[in-house]
Amino acid sequence: MSDSTHSPRFPIFRRLWKPALATGGGSMAIAVWFEEIMVFAAEIIGVILIAILGGLICLFDHFVFKSRIPQREDLQDTTDKGVKN
Repeated sequence: MSDSTHSPRFPIFRRLWKPALATGGGSMAIAVWFEEIMVFAAEIIGVILIAILGGLICLFDHFVFKSRIPQREDLQDTTDKGVKN
């Protein structure tokens, strides 16, 4: 008779039960980690895009409305400007 206390049918299971347990619960943990990483990446991309769009709006404002800035000729005092004859 054998003096061993473990089952002779599944000796590998006795040795690998901790890694088997870890990987059994690990698939859901991996899915949750992946989801969290994706949410974080989406938030970071959103912040970066807001900064880029803000810069584009500032450039648009600068180039489109630059013509509204008074020119040097507009600031000179002319007495007959706008007078109808």
